[in-house]
Amino acid sequence: MSLKNVSVVLVRTSHGGNIGAVARAMANMGLSDLRLVNPVRFPGHEAIARAAGATHVLESAQIFKTLDEAIADSVLVVGATARLRSIRWRCAEPHSAMAEVVDVCRQKKVSLIFGREASGLTNEELDRAQLHVRIPVAEEYASLNLAAAVLILSYELRRAYIADSSEGDR
Repeated sequence: MSLKNVSVVLVRTSHGGNIGAVARAMANMGLSDLRLVNPVRFPGHEAIARAAGATHVLESAQIFKTLDEAIADSVLVVGATARLRSIRWRCAEPHSAMAEVVDVCRQKKVSLIFGREASGLTNEELDRAQLHVRIPVAEEYASLNLAAAVLILSYELRRAYIADSSEGDR
């Protein structure tokens, strides 16, 4: 099993440096499928500088006009959100959500979607996700940097992947 069936999808990223930092976080955790929906600035020097050697992720990044196009091949879409919302899909913490992603990505495509730096995903965009994940941060300051959010979910995904791989060896 590998994590090749997992895509990280960024919607309307406004700062190229954040795209580079996300690429670095992805490479740290063994992910490489980066999809960008209408990025404001990409490619660019800031993205390359912040990628810190993960330029292979940037070079293979795909750009899409719509979120629906970016997630079209996925059977499971996981939407990251900082706010509690009343949408019809389930919400989970990172650990359990990424364990579910590992189960699905054995044979099928999964997309992890992240929104704009300033406002996150819209309700309409979140409605495209069958599972929402909320990182339990301090309520007084719930705003995470985009790359930090990607790193946290990617780390939990990697942990779940390693645990699943270890169980298969027994």
